[in-house]
Amino acid sequence: MKEPSRQLLWERRSQTPLLLLAAAFAVAYAVPIVAPDASAGTHRACTHVEWVVWGAFAVDYLVRLALAADRRHFVRTHWLDLAAVVLPLVQPLRLLRLVATLMLVGRRARMAPQIQLTTYVAGAVVGLLMFGSLAVLSVERDAPDGNIKNLGDAVWWSFTTMTTVGYGDHSPTTGLGRVLAVGLMLSGIALLGVVTANIAAWFISRFERDDRAEMLQLAAIRELQAEVRALRGEVARLGGAPAPAPAPSSSVAEAGAVVEDRAAAAAAVDLPNALAQREATSPTP
Repeated sequence: MKEPSRQLLWERRSQTPLLLLAAAFAVAYAVPIVAPDASAGTHRACTHVEWVVWGAFAVDYLVRLALAADRRHFVRTHWLDLAAVVLPLVQPLRLLRLVATLMLVGRRARMAPQIQLTTYVAGAVVGLLMFGSLAVLSVERDAPDGNIKNLGDAVWWSFTTMTTVGYGDHSPTTGLGRVLAVGLMLSGIALLGVVTANIAAWFISRFERDDRAEMLQLAAIRELQAEVRALRGEVARLGGAPAPAPAPSSSVAEAGAVVEDRAAAAAAVDLPNALAQREATSPTP
């Protein structure tokens, strides 16, 4: 059995700490926005937590890059992790690190493809709702003409925007808020397409599996019918009776399987009698 690489071992060991750091980052990001009247010490503590988590993500990326066998391929396939590390600590973009960490944890988790995709979609929905609500609240709360002033309004706006309903009772008025709205709408459309494709793929796989099972059953029935016909012919030959004519082909061969089974059972019962009769009538040497 091939031993796991050093990169894989590092990823397995760092998976749980990264997830805990992601949760700490989400809390540190949300507290100053949800509770703007908190003390200055609380705000400083949240800022320190964000920098510590950012440093941990940067160290994790550099270690995995150093342990990778093909570093160019690693950079190409882990561009989101790189973006989460390189992007500065800009207010509306900080939760990209949380999204990157959740995707990293999902890639490392050993799950079935359908379960993994469902986990991705559920995590993306929750992350986008949280990201959109907190980000738009942070940029729209102090806007002169803004109508998103609390977390409830922000969450409601995120739901209606991501589902492309758009009631219009709450909407961003700043340029950055509208950029966030565009991103949330596009993300919602993409997630809806993923969910629809996943459901369609599930139904298609179920139909294909049922078709394969039905074809296997039909092949087994036809093989059993051939064996029953051969057995009936052998019994008729041993008993001296003329062999029955071959059964005509029919599109309902599956329904005739029961009759064939009963005939085979009857032939198996009469086989000893036919053998005894043949031995009695055959001339002795």
